[in-house]
Amino acid sequence: MKTLVLLLFSVMGFAETVSSTVSKNTQTLVIIGDSITEGLGVKTEDTYPAVLQIKAQEAHKNWKIMNHGISGSTSASALSRVRWVLKTPPQIAILALGANDGLRGLSPENTETNLDQAITLLKNSKVKIFLAGMKMPPNYRGKFRDEFELIFPKLAKKHQIKLIPFLLEGVAGIAELNQKDGIHPNAKGHAIIADTIYKYIQQEL
Repeated sequence: MKTLVLLLFSVMGFAETVSSTVSKNTQTLVIIGDSITEGLGVKTEDTYPAVLQIKAQEAHKNWKIMNHGISGSTSASALSRVRWVLKTPPQIAILALGANDGLRGLSPENTETNLDQAITLLKNSKVKIFLAGMKMPPNYRGKFRDEFELIFPKLAKKHQIKLIPFLLEGVAGIAELNQKDGIHPNAKGHAIIADTIYKYIQQEL
């Protein structure tokens, strides 16, 4: 009986060690975004974070991709959301906020300040950061559009972080890749976004 008990404890200890090893080896990538990231109007498995998870698995990368997209959110939520994410710090964070700021005509200066604060907190927490750039639809013209679109490369240069120049590259403005509202990507659009992002992050995985 003593031998059996010792054997059981030995097996349990081994299982705990394996579990601990798997947990330690699995790294986390968090995407902090809005309705595009959340996947408004598409199935969960079709969102670009979900597609990125599949890509990572197919490449035998031991990463957990976490979708922290919230519909309607602006850059004003960035700092508080980063604080929440840092309760269990990820290894990589993709900051994909700002689209709603632009569509609502919010101050580019405020948008820049909000994102700057979020990036600073992530950097201070030793999280690798990718900043996803955003552009305005063609009907937005003039000084506002220019100031808005310059926010992202400006911050990337200031903080020396990686920039994904345009989150919706190859998707924006293409009817067959978007839903009827012309703003939110459909499943095909999300697949292209995942391809775009993966090109930038694959070496970091």
